Amino acid sequence: MLFTTLPLGQFFENMANERPDQEFLIYPDRDSRWTYRQFDERVNQLAKGLLEIGIGPGDHVGIWAKNVPDWLTFAFATAKIGGVLVTVNTAYKSHELEYLVRQSDMKCLAMVDRFRDTSYTDILYELVPELKTCARGHLKSKRFPRLKSVVYVGQEKYRGMYNTAELMLLGKNLPDDRLRECMRNLDCDQVVNMQYTSGTTGFPKGVMLTSRNIVNNGYYIGERQHFTDKDRLCIPVPLFHCFGIVLGVMAILTHGATIVMLEEFDPLLAMAAIQKERCTAIYGVPTMYIAELNHPMFPMFDFSSMRTGIMAGSPCPIPTMKEVMTKMNMREITSAYGLTEASPVFTQTSADDPMELRATTVGKIMPECEVKIVDPETGEICPTGTPGELCCRGYNIMKGYYNMPEETAKAIDKDGWLHSGDMGTVDKDGYYRITGRIKDMIIRGGENIYPKEIEDFLMTLPEIRDCQVVGVPNERYGEVPGAFVIFHEGKTLSEEDIVEFCHKKMARYKCPKHFFFVKEFPLTTSGKIQKFRLREIAKEMLDMAEATAFTNIEKKEETTMEETLPAGPTVLIHADNCKACGLCIQFCPKQVLRRGTTINKLGYEATEYVGEGCIGCGTCFYSCPEPDAITVVKKG
Repeated sequence: MLFTTLPLGQFFENMANERPDQEFLIYPDRDSRWTYRQFDERVNQLAKGLLEIGIGPGDHVGIWAKNVPDWLTFAFATAKIGGVLVTVNTAYKSHELEYLVRQSDMKCLAMVDRFRDTSYTDILYELVPELKTCARGHLKSKRFPRLKSVVYVGQEKYRGMYNTAELMLLGKNLPDDRLRECMRNLDCDQVVNMQYTSGTTGFPKGVMLTSRNIVNNGYYIGERQHFTDKDRLCIPVPLFHCFGIVLGVMAILTHGATIVMLEEFDPLLAMAAIQKERCTAIYGVPTMYIAELNHPMFPMFDFSSMRTGIMAGSPCPIPTMKEVMTKMNMREITSAYGLTEASPVFTQTSADDPMELRATTVGKIMPECEVKIVDPETGEICPTGTPGELCCRGYNIMKGYYNMPEETAKAIDKDGWLHSGDMGTVDKDGYYRITGRIKDMIIRGGENIYPKEIEDFLMTLPEIRDCQVVGVPNERYGEVPGAFVIFHEGKTLSEEDIVEFCHKKMARYKCPKHFFFVKEFPLTTSGKIQKFRLREIAKEMLDMAEATAFTNIEKKEETTMEETLPAGPTVLIHADNCKACGLCIQFCPKQVLRRGTTINKLGYEATEYVGEGCIGCGTCFYSCPEPDAITVVKKG
């Protein structure tokens, strides 16, 4: 029997009535706090404001923001009016946003002004120039005919946009009648959340999730961690992922506990939040935990309040898991496995499982769902211990991909089984292990990347005749995209040209880290491209000194510099990626780094390496917030 059949909006309101003075949401870096009652009142005001500007049941509302306080206000407000929250990856740029807004039939987009070096407002005004001339709420966009309103999440005012303060004021002055009517018509099987997952067919697909899916899944995830209303969970993972909104928010909500939120991951802020708020749990992908464990200030923080949490998102290194258990006092940490289409978790270890099993498996089947392992060729169930494809069936399976019935039918068979595309085994005691993937998906530090999407994007360059993207091993992220490129006869591009093209239009984490310019691809006898050989070739070429002619500009720079370096560890600063934050200088135990005098192409005084004394500790690497700005080389 399921935990609840209440729709999300009603469930949240019931919790606010049951425990009005319990702390629900805390932002420790600014000491902002809301109890369940206070946050519910804020949600109601925004819900009524959305109704007033024409957003109602069934409408799709996008949220393009990092974990700002009103991210969750929009989530629960849309749930209360019967709308659908469409989550947008913060790393998206114009190419991905244009597709998502159109494919999702988005009626309203809520957004912040920027994320890191990406200006969301510039992107939106470029895609929707009509914003500057149309009245708010009455947008008429040639490119996006269904988009009618844009809301700026904050106090500032932008032409053509509402801001949240204005919607709150509208809602505050309206009676509750229309909101109550919407809530009376809510149903737990209505779609409440749409998350875009990169698709094997090229562009991302909108996974339709219901209240039944995510509320119940969140509850069972919390149960595996033995959550109670006394728990305080630090969430540094993004809310646009299931990891944040389901494993995090729904697990806490269903146990009446407290969220300690970070707008984005920072190892120092995460550790400070744990100590200040006496957190009992924290979530993260392995790279996040590694960054915390290796931070030079790690020994200064008090982890005595910690008990549990989840490490997931990419394969969990056993040594890291064990370090987290001992050094961070997370003696009951768990690991979980699933995918967005399964809401997402369908196996998880339990807080009271033996340490070895929590470090080496992804646990047992979650309540109220079925899991089987089948031979991907025959569909026959595999014997215990034999690898096969993991399949799941139950309350947690998505309603489907939005407006993609054929793709839905490929993912969910006629008997209701969701095929994961991942390979795994189950032992005699019911513990599952992930052994590999059938599909080509690349997992870069917890981010799922599908090569077909990148391949289709690169093929828009007229000089490229064909390209294939594969996962290339990477020490920091596990693996990164590498692109094999064939040019049209007589045509060529520099690596710099392709990198610049990718960075302007595509989320940085999807941009290939390595490029290999070739004349042909390895083929099977039937003419199919052998991607496994491309992966092998990439590794071989990167292991060889002469591979620098094929890799991207960052790899070229590394190899060229290495030739002049002395034996022993040293630091390579990739000057054009440095934003001169100074963290590497501040935390270097040997003080071998200094602020430079040369202005890089980003306009910053890039850090410089003094030249002697590096001990190869990696502190600069782990403290650096910019991707690909620092490499630690251990020679000799």
